[in-house]
Amino acid sequence: MLTFEDYKYTRPDMNELSKQFHALLENFQQASSFEDQSAIIEQINTITRNYSTQENIMYIRSSIDTNDSFYQQERDVFDEIGPQFQALQSEYYKALLTTPFRGDLEAKWGPQLFALAENAIRSYSDEVQPFLQQENKLISEYAKLVASAQIEFQGETLTLAQLGPYKESLDRSIRKDAMQASADFFAAHADQFDNLFDQLVAVRHKIATTLGYKNFTELGYVRMDRIGYDAKMVEGFRKQIREAIVPLAAEIRHGQANRIHVPKLKFYDEPLHFPEGNPQPSGSPEWIIENGQKMYQELSRETGRFFDYMKRKNLLDLVAKKGKEAGGYCTFIDNYDSPFIFSNFNGTSGDIDVLTHEAGHAFQVYSSRNIGIPEYIWPTSEGAEIHSMSMEFFTWFWMDLFFEKDADLYRYTHLLEGVLFLPYGVAVDEFQHRIYDQPDLTPGERKSVWKELENIYLPTRDYDGHPYLEQGGFWQRQGHIYEVPFYYIDYTLAQICAFQFWQRSIEDFDSAWKDYVHLCQLGGSKSFLELIKEAHLQSPFEEDTVQSIADSIRNWLAVNDLN
Repeated sequence: MLTFEDYKYTRPDMNELSKQFHALLENFQQASSFEDQSAIIEQINTITRNYSTQENIMYIRSSIDTNDSFYQQERDVFDEIGPQFQALQSEYYKALLTTPFRGDLEAKWGPQLFALAENAIRSYSDEVQPFLQQENKLISEYAKLVASAQIEFQGETLTLAQLGPYKESLDRSIRKDAMQASADFFAAHADQFDNLFDQLVAVRHKIATTLGYKNFTELGYVRMDRIGYDAKMVEGFRKQIREAIVPLAAEIRHGQANRIHVPKLKFYDEPLHFPEGNPQPSGSPEWIIENGQKMYQELSRETGRFFDYMKRKNLLDLVAKKGKEAGGYCTFIDNYDSPFIFSNFNGTSGDIDVLTHEAGHAFQVYSSRNIGIPEYIWPTSEGAEIHSMSMEFFTWFWMDLFFEKDADLYRYTHLLEGVLFLPYGVAVDEFQHRIYDQPDLTPGERKSVWKELENIYLPTRDYDGHPYLEQGGFWQRQGHIYEVPFYYIDYTLAQICAFQFWQRSIEDFDSAWKDYVHLCQLGGSKSFLELIKEAHLQSPFEEDTVQSIADSIRNWLAVNDLN
């Protein structure tokens, strides 16, 4: 049986791959029937899966160990060849959209493929290929800079992830020192972070204007495959969050200050929810994984098979260590039918959040792995985040396995954190709109924009005088802003959908779970709005949706009051 360590990496030969691709495209354009073209699509899909497989093996191994010179070199190679492969895909999509057999192909493969193809064409031309390569290199530089953090703290040298437990310490001075140590790392490298972002904004604006857009905001929506909704609808959603969630979040913060006995909640107090300490998993990472396997076996037959598969094939790299990139993610290795979960366990409840969140992604791609077309393995990002965030709630009923007597505290905290995230999430989105609408802003002006948005969306936040944070530097630790522009409203839209699954799972678990599994099996074969309709969820863009969620959460908190 092959495990992840056995998966073979071979750098794609772009010359050979390009020859094969162009030969198939020529056959596609000369084909005299829908059946012939459909068969050629299958062959093109094979090339796409082969390329994606090697890219993902490289990415996983390079992020597990940023000191591995071989895979760091291969990452640099993919920064170069990625846009070349995008060029080939763009040619294919143009042929797909203009074929006289489009109607038959659309009937077989679904209209979503053609909507995605249109966006792919609108986001690429050969003219922008060198700019895309430059963008990739800058993104890699950001990831390496964050991963390079070696922070001296209480006699140890720690990464940013390893500081996590200290940020939840019962000792307020330790919480403060840990938060400051983290902020000090970003402050010490502020010029580098500013310079990288300056270059990213400039090159993205150049890509957008070269492609005929007014600015990168317009292109950002195309890149993120916002199908069926636009910036005006997103603006309306942010307004709902301001009106319904920001006041609720302020109430939660006020209750938190009372609960942990501080006169005024400071930034470094925010992670601590209970005076006796936050709920923490009761065992080692190995113990967490064993209990995770038990949980998924009990949850459903499908999830049991899925997690057994992940564990058996070593598709989990979960513990924080030196040289490992920050954060967590799930990706999919096509030719091995393998989701892969990467995270940085650090002994906090966040370890369980990762086990459920990233496993939600992994379960979805596992469920749709045989869908037959690479473009449909994943939904667009706001759809994909429904699976991850909803899995966090579906597994609520098994939290006693991890937290024992503190399981209720975990569930309470987890719900609060979901609410508190929403204002921050839409602030990140509005920040990116403002930045890319005004690409000539200076680093200082960008920080002023962030500070202004914090005052609107996070009015209770108090940095206790830390100069870097007071000046509006916090956003620089948010990797999405550097690495995947406009990927953030997705989390907030999905959170509103996940809250609906939470409500339904309490009322009728079996019905909610059935819709969730169906949603996972659909993969990315439909747009976001079509997917939520299939799952019997209300659109976050509908005017009363967010207020309804806020009312439900208030009611639950009133019944389960831990203040």
